[in-house]
Parts: sequence; structure tokens; C-alpha cells
Amino acid sequence: MEPPYSTAIRANAAKNLHVEAFVGAAVARYLPAIAVLRIEIFREWPYLYEGSVDYEAKYLASYTGPDAMVVIAFDGDEIVGASTAVPVSAHPDAVAPPLARAGFELTEVFYFGESVLRADRRGLGLGHRFFDEREAHARRLGYRHATFCAVERAADDPRRPPDYAPLDRFWTRRGFVKRPDIVGTFSWLDVGDEAESEKPMIFWVKDLEAG
Repeated sequence: MEPPYSTAIRANAAKNLHVEAFVGAAVARYLPAIAVLRIEIFREWPYLYEGSVDYEAKYLASYTGPDAMVVIAFDGDEIVGASTAVPVSAHPDAVAPPLARAGFELTEVFYFGESVLRADRRGLGLGHRFFDEREAHARRLGYRHATFCAVERAADDPRRPPDYAPLDRFWTRRGFVKRPDIVGTFSWLDVGDEAESEKPMIFWVKDLEAG
């Protein structure tokens, strides 16, 4: 296991902002803070997630496995962003079946769970660092593909902010290809709702051997 490492990010813009990557159980002590951050950020459009600390604790436990990675952005000692990655085998229920139906060999696919970052720390290059670290880790482990999935909301949803800019262009520049033919279904409680509802999640896939 490689030790955590830290690299300054645009020190002139954010003096104390830095990134550390943790593999396996090394991230365990940060999970409670990451849970709170996920609940905070995913309340935003398009996820509108009404989260709970209990659910987050169970979900994030899968990112302490031996090959899992969590990349954390710190501002001083404060966690302001986090990004996760894990073998697809750690998500057999919702993630694996759509990929298997699409013909992927699951042992060759690494799953990028999510990236969350406070709004006032965006635009400083952290999003690229999150992907750089996770892709490098997946390649070191011999995986051929990286994938993640993003929620698909109706274009005319009245909750959509007028200034919302989707991340499709950013993901495309990173080499990921949107695969509308690969769709998973995830359930969670939307902010303001009384019961969970299912949401379609579209997969994006990158060939790690192509660069």
C-alpha cells in the first residue's frame, strides 16, 4: 500500500488547500466528515439528496477495502472535498448488473463513486486532481476501464436552477464517453419528499489503456 501524499494546489489562490489520496483503511478516520460533506453537497441539484448520517456510514464503509481509494481536498485541517473509487465488485447490487449486460468484464472495471466539493473551492483544478489520482490508481491495479454514473433529471424539471451548468463537457474532456445504453436505477429520498423514489443513472466509461 502506498502512503498518503500531499500536493499543494494553486498556493497563490488558496494557501492552505491541498490534496491527499488514501488507500484502504487509511481513510477510515475521515469518513464521518466525508459523510457530512456528501449530505451537504448532494442536497444541490441535480441530486437533491436528503441524506442521513447512518446511511452514509454504511455506504462509505465500502471505501475502506484494500483496493479502494478516497481522494480528499483539505483547506488546512478542514475537509472541503472528496472523491471515491473502488472496484466494481464492491457495488454488486446497482452498479455491476448494467455493466455486465453491456458486455463489460467486471474484473476490468474500476468504479468512481462520486466527487463532492464545496462551491467556493471549485474552479481551482481540484476536479481534475480527483480524476488524475483515481485514474492513476486504477491503472496501477491493472484495470482497463473506469466508469461512473450520473443522475438523469427531466430537462423541464421545475427544480432545475436557471444557471445550472452540467458537467458533461468536463467529463468528455477527461476522456469519458456517455453511454445512454447503460442505465442503472438508484433510489433515494429527494429533499422535500416523504418517500424514496427511483432515479435513472447514466453511465460514463473511459478506456484507461487509451490514455
